[in-house]
Amino acid sequence: MAALPLATAEVCDANSHLITNGELRALQPIFQIYGRRQVFAGPVVTLKVFEDNVLVREFLEEKGQGRVLVVDGGGSLRCAILGGNPVQQAQNNGWAGIVVNGCVRDVDEINGCDIGVRALGSHPMKANKKGVGEKHVPVTVAGTRVCDGEWLYADTDGILISSTELIV
Repeated sequence: MAALPLATAEVCDANSHLITNGELRALQPIFQIYGRRQVFAGPVVTLKVFEDNVLVREFLEEKGQGRVLVVDGGGSLRCAILGGNPVQQAQNNGWAGIVVNGCVRDVDEINGCDIGVRALGSHPMKANKKGVGEKHVPVTVAGTRVCDGEWLYADTDGILISSTELIV
C-alpha cells in the first residue's frame, strides 16, 4: 500500500509533538535527488551492505508494493551500489523509492525512471558481487535510526522517517 506523498515541511509543522517524542525524525540533508519522482512515500524496507550490491538487486526484483528501500551502504564514496538496471526493475516492480547511504551510477538512466532515488552522489565504479549484507535490520542513515516497517516521506525539502503512517 503506497502512502500519499505529503509535503515534508507541512508534516513537520503539523506534528511538532511527534518530533518532540522522537516518532518523527528528519534525515540530515546530505542526499542528492535522482529519478523523475521527486516526491515519494511508503513503508520502509531496510538493508545493510558495504560496497556490494547483490542484495540490493535481489530486493528490487521483488514486488515493491509502494515500499521504499533504505540501503545503508556505510556512506562509502568508493563505488556505486545502485545502477540504472536495478532502478528500472524497481520502477517496473512498483517500488516508490530508494534511499542509498552510498553512491549510484548510470545517473542519466536513473533520471529517466519514474521512481524516487536519493543517494550521497554518483560514482562510475561498480560494487562487489559477494552477496554480503543484512536484511530487515535497523540501520543508521544520515544521523537517524531507521527500522523496517517505519514510514518514509521524501520531497525536495528533505526526508522524514515516521514510526507510523502520517495523514495531514
